[in-house]
Amino acid sequence: MRQDRDTKEAGGVNQCAEERADLPGGIRYSLDAEGVVTLTIDQDGPVNTMNAGFRAAFAAAVDRLEAQRDSIRAVIVTSAKKTFFAGADLRELVAVSKADAEAFAAEVEQVKTCQRRLERLGRPVVAAVNGSALGGGLEIALACHHRVVLDQTDVRLGFPEVTLGLIPGAGGIVRTVRMMGVQAALPLITEGRRLRPAAALKAGWADELASDGGELLAKARAWALAHPDARQPWDAAPGAVGVKDLKPLDPASYGLLAAAPAALRKQTHGTLPAPEKALAAMVEGALVDFDTALQVEGRYFTELATGQIAKNLIGTFFFQLNEIKAGGSRPSGQEKHQTTKVGVLGAGMMGSGIAQVSAVAGIDVVLKDVDAQAAEKGRAAVAEQLDAQVARGRLTERQRDAALARIATTSRYADLEGCDLVIEAVFEQRAVKNEVNAAAEAAARPDAVIASNTSTLPITGLAEAVTDQGRFIGLHFFSPVAKMKLVEIIRGAKTSDATLARAYDYVQQIGKSPIVVNDSRGFYTSRTFGTYIGEGVRLLAEGVPAALIENVAKKAGMPVGPLAVHDEVTLTLSLKVRDQALADLAASPPTEQTAARIKQLEDDPAFRIIEELIREHGRPGKAGGAGFYDYPADGPKRLWPGLAQRYARPDGGGVGERDLRDRLLFIQSLETIRCLEENVLTSIRDANLGSVFGIGFPVWTGGTVQFVNAYGVEEFAARADYLADLYGERFRPPRLLREKAARGEAF
Repeated sequence: MRQDRDTKEAGGVNQCAEERADLPGGIRYSLDAEGVVTLTIDQDGPVNTMNAGFRAAFAAAVDRLEAQRDSIRAVIVTSAKKTFFAGADLRELVAVSKADAEAFAAEVEQVKTCQRRLERLGRPVVAAVNGSALGGGLEIALACHHRVVLDQTDVRLGFPEVTLGLIPGAGGIVRTVRMMGVQAALPLITEGRRLRPAAALKAGWADELASDGGELLAKARAWALAHPDARQPWDAAPGAVGVKDLKPLDPASYGLLAAAPAALRKQTHGTLPAPEKALAAMVEGALVDFDTALQVEGRYFTELATGQIAKNLIGTFFFQLNEIKAGGSRPSGQEKHQTTKVGVLGAGMMGSGIAQVSAVAGIDVVLKDVDAQAAEKGRAAVAEQLDAQVARGRLTERQRDAALARIATTSRYADLEGCDLVIEAVFEQRAVKNEVNAAAEAAARPDAVIASNTSTLPITGLAEAVTDQGRFIGLHFFSPVAKMKLVEIIRGAKTSDATLARAYDYVQQIGKSPIVVNDSRGFYTSRTFGTYIGEGVRLLAEGVPAALIENVAKKAGMPVGPLAVHDEVTLTLSLKVRDQALADLAASPPTEQTAARIKQLEDDPAFRIIEELIREHGRPGKAGGAGFYDYPADGPKRLWPGLAQRYARPDGGGVGERDLRDRLLFIQSLETIRCLEENVLTSIRDANLGSVFGIGFPVWTGGTVQFVNAYGVEEFAARADYLADLYGERFRPPRLLREKAARGEAF
């Protein structure tokens, strides 16, 4: 059995293994009759990771190679897993504290030392990359003299560390910069790009491609035996400094040195340290010798790994996101469902976007509007978007044509026959939604799920328009649909588990991340997002300059200022939502809570300003050509000068920058905690990912709840009380926050 395994691993090349050994920690060592050693990484578990076991096995493998150097002609490094190597063990990494920095740095240094010994073995070392090599996996491959990569559609090479608040820490930056220069390496590392094999070949991370496993190992072996004197270019001139586009005291490098930091700061506003540390490691490492550059890289990596921001990002965007991908909020005991035909009611921006992502995912679509012309206009919008994706290389022409062919347009409800899912995306008016949903239920399959894309109207109320309320659910997409990763699934009072499971499966089928919330006005994301844009307008009403509001918001990490994003969703929508809420509250049983909510909505200074802008100045938002901003045809948008003339006070409203920043962030976290308290939200992962992916809460925080945890629950509650005393009861900590703070518990 073992001989069969060795033969299979070598693709029929390694016919006569002379020496074999399983090294503790997951590396198999095989020396054949021709003197070629194959190191096969095969740790326990589904993937290979750079944990303590691997570090020990790697060191043992290098020890053995050095001891047998005289009997070795070449070394091939490959993997027994579907992926080549998955990178760092994040469970180990997230537990590292600043107190552990010295010991942690020593562990990283151990890996780098083994890599240096491997690449200076004096024998050719080839990486046979049989699957994705990300992070530490690519670092292992770059420490080899040559890289042959399996050319399959699911294989990716890259350094995604910055997406988790880190940088490559085991030589990835140093080797990439010396291979391709700073300018070419910059977007690959600071943006965490993951390249397909052909793109990796063009960039320089790969040297050859192979069509299958046999060819992969054959090519690796052939190159190794043909290059007995292989060595790394950085070892050809020991002690050399500088790379091809960055050399000490070279004026030609000054443009890059000036532009790159400014471009990064424009992207991150200083809230995400990893891209800036990556740039520093690139530049500083290029201006010293190779081994010193490794030390520079290691120090920046240790600083980030022991910091809070990396822990925020790892917790949310790795562990919690993986929980969602694994179906963490999906009802158990329900069979997996594949949606085959979806009806979309309304061919406007949202409806055409939903049709697009469904068709690209291979689902047949019926796009319906009030008349055939409107439906065709929606399909034309999809065609335009798909053409843009082809131009950017994200789709092939064949994929575009196939997706468009899946979209049929109609003005007739009868054409919804056979749809197992119908998604309503019409105007945010209850009467209109009720009419189309009832008609769609009658026309679609008897077991079809009927979903509303409403962003605010309670699902339980909308469900009354259909005969089987168990099959009714909310599917709240975000604009632009093709770009936004999140779909908020809203469960009504009578929504069945089967319906929820089918909705969850559909969202994953179209490549989105689902969060699940219970019914309430505004649900979770719209409700929390409303506090952000509302607080921005309240600050304006208090006399704070509009430019300061917008800039502090972006400086805090929000992608768009509250006034700008309010223009995007339109000021008229805010008034419609407020008026609908007032009507619903007036029709509900009178209580003290209801009366207080009505008074709060009627007295809110934000709505006074919105009403003034719409009714007195004809400024309804971007769609109407003017709102908080002007939208000139010959230039970029700019804040309307009338805001300063009408609302700004000489003292700037008396709100300091820290208070301004905290008001914009705290108001969203406090609303999230209220949603948890009211059981609108039932999991922390849905809260965190929903806030970042759905409403743009700053990435560096890890989400609205993680922001509280990282701040310190007791400290957050005290700060909220301070804000409430100065600016209003909306900042007063809810009961759940008080309880957590009293017990010293994190969420």
